[in-house]
Amino acid sequence: MSENRQTYPVEVAGVKRDLPKFEVAPGVTIAILNILGDTEFVTACAKELAAKLGDVDYDVLVTAEAKSIPLIHALSVETGKPYAVLRKSYKAYMGETISSETVSITTQQRQTLHLDEKDQALVKGHKVVLLDDVVSTGSTQKGMRAVMEQAGAEIAAEAAIFTEGESTQWAGFISLGNLPVWVEDTN
Repeated sequence: MSENRQTYPVEVAGVKRDLPKFEVAPGVTIAILNILGDTEFVTACAKELAAKLGDVDYDVLVTAEAKSIPLIHALSVETGKPYAVLRKSYKAYMGETISSETVSITTQQRQTLHLDEKDQALVKGHKVVLLDDVVSTGSTQKGMRAVMEQAGAEIAAEAAIFTEGESTQWAGFISLGNLPVWVEDTN
């Protein structure tokens, strides 16, 4: 990381991290959480989220690839619940998929979420928890909800390590905290 890069401090269950800040659109800066390879932080987050999901009646965890895959795996180990990952590109071995489009704040491009054939039976008729690392605009959540609706799953809860932006827009989300968004005043 650049020595001059500004950071934003976070802490989950005593595990501290300094998240690098990046401008993702003109005048809009966010703190980037990248949990890939950070076993200590992922494990701490999974334990905390498992506790927060303790009173939720659900059968399956669901996420979109890729950064939240270590989190959903650790949460699956912690809770004993199976999980499904919605893929962002189609592979022939996935069979007939159910899909929905989304736009992520970090990629700024349209992406398609695919639920593969084998995981359709896992979620159909079951209660699911939608999981992400950070919920920012809600676009990925909207795409995951659309896929689950098409698959015949019931959404029991939505959870993330962090929500981002105005915290009141995330009422009802289960999270471990909220990250600010810095918007440059152009006046």
